[in-house]
Amino acid sequence: MKIAHFSVKDREQQYLFTKLCDHENLFFGDNDIATNLEKIKDIEVLDVFIYDKVTKEIIEQLPNLKLITTRSTGFDHIDLIAAKDKNIMVTNVPSYGENTVAEHTFALLLALSKNIYSQVSRTRLGNFEYQDLTGFDLSKKTLGIIGTGHIGMHVIKIAKGFGMEIIAFDIVKNHFLAEVFGFKYVQKKELFAQADIISLHAPYNKHTHHILDTTAFENMKTGVTILNTSRGGLIDTAALISSLDSHKVGGAGLDVLENEQELLKNGKNSSLFDLITRQNVIFTPHTAYYTIDAENRILETTAENILGARGDKAGNLVGGG
Repeated sequence: MKIAHFSVKDREQQYLFTKLCDHENLFFGDNDIATNLEKIKDIEVLDVFIYDKVTKEIIEQLPNLKLITTRSTGFDHIDLIAAKDKNIMVTNVPSYGENTVAEHTFALLLALSKNIYSQVSRTRLGNFEYQDLTGFDLSKKTLGIIGTGHIGMHVIKIAKGFGMEIIAFDIVKNHFLAEVFGFKYVQKKELFAQADIISLHAPYNKHTHHILDTTAFENMKTGVTILNTSRGGLIDTAALISSLDSHKVGGAGLDVLENEQELLKNGKNSSLFDLITRQNVIFTPHTAYYTIDAENRILETTAENILGARGDKAGNLVGGG
């Protein structure tokens, strides 16, 4: 098979080349598939990451394409309808980082609850004043989880260790695990009204787009903490900024943002830079998944997905042919 890999770092290239050495591999460090179409016009497999947009136009210009595989759980960057029309399989990596992302979620929460960033920034400047940096306990606080898939459940397990009360919202409910882990499902509006901390762990789609919007923020407790290690589009950024300005939201721990590529590209010149540099906002650049352990799991599963496609038996199918 001829395989094109996009947005791959040097270490990833070495791993994938070793696993797929019997095939022809083309490696591209950037995520601009459109400008490289001439180089990949006869590929059978397209291997991408979260910022690689696989549009209908791109798919139509790859006549030999049999498989699109993404090195991520989310696949909203791939046009599944266009892939299905061309009988192209689409696969993902469904469970590489459930514990990894859950741990990162709590890293953000603890940084906020203990004012870690502000304290460290001051002490590095020789300023040891802390009186205005009072934190808050997690014990006895109500944590609202939106999305109780693999990652959401790991967050719940960690939260129980801190002595937190857990409520959750999901369209698909797992009542058995709710009983085992000791949490209850509620409606969204009830979750907004009761939670001291709200953590997002849902996929991005038309149903979850801006699930936290102006109305949602209005229904929350004053001083609520917001956590998002899922997808940026789950939060209306303008509504979040307004809620931070009004102190309705007391703090936000964000690993993802709407239009985060613009922020990562333009840095201090981005319109989002003011948001991420606030004292009560902790932002990490979409790195909740980024541990050596999780990265190895991603690469291993991706290689398995590709090798499985040889006999039209690719695992982890999410759409397509």
